[in-house]
Amino acid sequence: MEVFSKVCEMMMLLCFAFGWPVSIIKSLRTKIVKGKSPAFMVIVIAGYVFGIIYKITSGFDWVSYIYIFNIIIVGFDLFLYFYYSNRSLKQENNL
Repeated sequence: MEVFSKVCEMMMLLCFAFGWPVSIIKSLRTKIVKGKSPAFMVIVIAGYVFGIIYKITSGFDWVSYIYIFNIIIVGFDLFLYFYYSNRSLKQENNL
């Protein structure tokens, strides 16, 4: 039963992970981040951090690496948000 639980946890994390590349690709193509919420992304990252803390305290396993992968992906999307929003502000100020 423990293996089934880990597979379910892994599948949940992978499902969450598949949405972020779509968001990242859209930001990279359009260079527009309007409508994205940095607060939401920070909350999601915090959730993954708490998941990793749980994994460390209850037994670090291979599923833990998916949490780390998700933090990296969401963190990159958050970086793009600030990068492109700052560029947009600079362009608006130069007009």
